[in-house]
Amino acid sequence: MSILYRNSYLSWKRILQQRHDILNSKCLHITHRNEMKDARRIIVKLGTALITRENEDGLALGRLASTVEQVSQLQNEGRQMLLVTSGAVAFGRQVLRKEAMMTMTMRKSLSPKDVLHNSRQAIQRQACAAFGQKGLMSLYERMFQQYNVGIAQVLVTKTDFYNVDSRKNLQATLNELLNLNIVPILNTNDAVAPCTDTDDEVTAAQDGIVINDNDSLAARLAVLISADLLLIMSDVNGLFTGPPDLETSRLLHTFCPKQDSQLISFGARSSVGTGGMESKVKCASWALDHNVGVVISNGQYDKAILNIVDGKKIGTFFTKTSTQTVPVDVQAVKARDGSRILQRLSAGDRKQIINKMSSNLIDYSKDILQANKRDLDVASKEGLKTTLLNRLGLSDKKLQTLATGLQQIAEKTDILGQTVRQTRLADSIMLKQITTSIGVLLVIFESRPDSLPQIAALSICSGNGLLLKGGSEAKYSNEILTKLMQDALEPFAPRETIALINTREQVADLLQLGKYIDLVIPRGSNELVRSVQKQSLQIPVLGHAEGICHVFIDADADLEMALRIVRDSKCDYPSACNAMETLLIHKDLIRTPFFESLIDLFRVEKVKIYSGPRLSVMLPFPPPPANSLRVEYGDLQCCIEVVDDVNDAIEHINKFSSNHTDSIVTKNQHIANEFMNNVDSACVFHNVSTRFSDGYRFGLGAEVGISTGRIHARGPVGVEGLLTTKWIVEGHGDVVADFTEGKKQFIHESINFRQKMSN
Repeated sequence: MSILYRNSYLSWKRILQQRHDILNSKCLHITHRNEMKDARRIIVKLGTALITRENEDGLALGRLASTVEQVSQLQNEGRQMLLVTSGAVAFGRQVLRKEAMMTMTMRKSLSPKDVLHNSRQAIQRQACAAFGQKGLMSLYERMFQQYNVGIAQVLVTKTDFYNVDSRKNLQATLNELLNLNIVPILNTNDAVAPCTDTDDEVTAAQDGIVINDNDSLAARLAVLISADLLLIMSDVNGLFTGPPDLETSRLLHTFCPKQDSQLISFGARSSVGTGGMESKVKCASWALDHNVGVVISNGQYDKAILNIVDGKKIGTFFTKTSTQTVPVDVQAVKARDGSRILQRLSAGDRKQIINKMSSNLIDYSKDILQANKRDLDVASKEGLKTTLLNRLGLSDKKLQTLATGLQQIAEKTDILGQTVRQTRLADSIMLKQITTSIGVLLVIFESRPDSLPQIAALSICSGNGLLLKGGSEAKYSNEILTKLMQDALEPFAPRETIALINTREQVADLLQLGKYIDLVIPRGSNELVRSVQKQSLQIPVLGHAEGICHVFIDADADLEMALRIVRDSKCDYPSACNAMETLLIHKDLIRTPFFESLIDLFRVEKVKIYSGPRLSVMLPFPPPPANSLRVEYGDLQCCIEVVDDVNDAIEHINKFSSNHTDSIVTKNQHIANEFMNNVDSACVFHNVSTRFSDGYRFGLGAEVGISTGRIHARGPVGVEGLLTTKWIVEGHGDVVADFTEGKKQFIHESINFRQKMSN
């Protein structure tokens, strides 16, 4: 068997297996976007506004080709695709107009004025449909052939649905075509279809919606063939609360027809096509009632169909359960309003809020631990990893530590309004730079509910509004902790100053609200941080993607001290971002009693060891090789590598570290200084465990996160890292012209003292 033939055979075998898996899957009732990946039968309805050029002047071939490519890809993955397409009338009208012009120019008896007048007369819609359907299908056939996909044309009338026998025949025909791996392309037979419904047709359609356009046709077909998913594609992004061109209208990413109808009002119908958004919503709602998943979206988006099926948040997803709570933009505005109230409070009032937060943790510890147990029970049943379970768990000791940390934060509430620089610009002009709040923070964190009170207290202390998104695994813990924080806040500022965000979709929306949110702080896995960084195009992101921390044991180290530091760095809390992941050892310490003690330590602590490339060649029986020198294990695993000296260690760390925290163990101060000056990390230590990289241990009370960036805050970010500054200038009627004309002179005299402004 040739390689080419074998690869082709394997490719088709894989496709056939995918098709078998999809066809044998159970009928879906799609309730969430992520379930769309499993959709077996998908109907794609293409609106006139999508596939025709402006004013229906011919087809938009580029958009049509893109749609065909996406449908073909899904078909070749093993799904059963069906198209409901507009465009026949537009295609026919374009050609027939040219035919009419050519015919009229041959009529010598007509005056030029009459010819021009008659060329503008509307050509009968039915005639355009009859002529255009043939050309449209020919075009589809050529396009689908490029992807080895066969198509079949099926023209229907209302009677085909209203008559029981006709409906059964249509259903059997479509099922047979779909099972033969053919894409049926359907349209109403506009050449013979009447423009209005007769009384008999309306009566016959009592079991469902009347077929007035391709939206209602697509919905009827979806129910008829038990489709899993109906995609209504047009030139509108989805369902808006009002006409999309109004500034006050907002896109609804999810819509529950029975509960959210009061949120929307409809504008004028599109200038092309026979339907409108009101028709689309009615048809989508009817299909949803019959357990068909529905999305209304803009087909002009790049790969819109593929992205919708992949579960991405595009268009409006119809659901039977309302997810519309307070809109995220409203939550962000309320958090900003609350922030401004916090900034006007006295330092004493903010201190009182945080102290109340602290006491709430102790007073309601039973309720907190009970909610946390619910989270732990659910997480255990769902098989959450042990490292994440450890982060998720709370205890009386943890709550007491949290309460103490909040009390430390409460002592720093006078941090707002401090003068950090003061300059006399001229005899009558004084300039001050003072501390102020950033505004509104969006903090996204995973697994660790204990971080929620810390973040809330830091935000209150610094006068910032706060939007929180915790991991779903900590749902009950986060809910009660948020309530307790809001309870402490309420006598002084609105509860909405701190708000808990419930879904990932809401986070995606918030990341687009640069007008209202000033800083995003993700705390969690590498995947989480990178995802937030990718989505947040308008709002700065503060944090770290990885915690790849190193400990370097120098040849001149206190070896007993080194063992204690290594044990603490790796084993105290291995899932923490400041835990050691790579141990660097000076080459002179290999094959020594110390090295054997080190291996024994890891064996006792059940740490799995991997060897770096250099260690592998130095030992007769080395540990398994590390897949990479840039790995955050997050549990009892560790890589050991050999370096020649401190400069070699610095080079290794700067190459493979995530710039989080790195430590050296040595008695040589010169070598220690060389290490601390040249390792390019947020935290660089000498003779201490990497686990000291923490806001509480730094005396910050707590941290909102650890930043490995180089702008604004770096390392553990406490309350100071949540501040910015503004400039205050006070004068006596001064104008720039006086200085330009030489009447006055700048002094720029620095005044070296710090002074708190009154709150």
